[in-house]
Amino acid sequence: MNELGAAIIGCGAISPLHANAILAMKGINLRAVADHDSDKANQAEREYGCYTTVDYQELLERVDIDVVHLCTPHHLHAEMAIEFLHAGKHVLTEKPLAANLPSALRMLEAARHSKGQLGVVFQNRYNDPSIRMKAIIDSGELGHLICMKGIVTWHRSEDYYTSSNWRGHWVSEGGGVLINQTIHTLDLLQWFGGEIASVKGSVTTDVLNNVIEVEDTAHATLLFKNNVRALFYATNAYLVNSPVEMELVFEQGTLLLRRDCLYLYKEGKETMLCEPPSGNGEGKSYWGTGHRRLIQDFYDHIRDGRNFWLSGNEGIKALQLVSDIYTSSSLR
Repeated sequence: MNELGAAIIGCGAISPLHANAILAMKGINLRAVADHDSDKANQAEREYGCYTTVDYQELLERVDIDVVHLCTPHHLHAEMAIEFLHAGKHVLTEKPLAANLPSALRMLEAARHSKGQLGVVFQNRYNDPSIRMKAIIDSGELGHLICMKGIVTWHRSEDYYTSSNWRGHWVSEGGGVLINQTIHTLDLLQWFGGEIASVKGSVTTDVLNNVIEVEDTAHATLLFKNNVRALFYATNAYLVNSPVEMELVFEQGTLLLRRDCLYLYKEGKETMLCEPPSGNGEGKSYWGTGHRRLIQDFYDHIRDGRNFWLSGNEGIKALQLVSDIYTSSSLR
């Protein structure tokens, strides 16, 4: 088995999930970590024992680095990904694909002309309930899907935004609760529903209007080309991070995601189909624990010479949906 060298760009809160996944895989070596903050880079060197730098461009010509993980702020994804793709590296970027659609499209163009692959982290597609819901939709065992809803009620404090100079601004974050926290739930809705026919949404800043210029609350109605309708509500104005709630209504039953458990309600009876993951799963339950599965799958595709299914072309769909909700709202 050929060994692959990996690098991580950005040492923020999400980067340990990537590092731990890399370190757990056989034949994958974490060879470098980069962050413009020297304190964070030095901390990564102590934790992982690999080369660290404050200048990610040092890694562009490293022939021993095959895969680059982007764990950087949204507005940095596009330029970094394009540079590494031009250098022939595989790139796995955290969501969203980019801070806006034009930047994302430039990434897709770079990927088309690169020998490297571009993958996007939507780890909730790898959660057991998500896999089961998608399988039930595709099998038709409950008849046709009729409608769906997704509800996300989380908390982001003033300190969350003021402690990072890129959060809370259109130019650097690309939006608020929609593009950062709840893009995962929107991604699941469009993955389950298929091609979208129309979007009507509204975004507001209900609590943090003196702190951020982006939205902390949003709702939307989605109509799919197969006539499925989905309702979506999201906020960062709650005071706790509640588990995501989803409901999928079929002709012959209803699937309900509650507290990380998937239930089937059919003929007056409710049956549990999936329990929460046992043990000390990585990540936080309220935003999914599928990072390790996704990262392993990305490397498996690279090793096998297969195209990764959660590519840039797939990942841009959720960003398009976010953009359509913003466009239909009066906020921008």
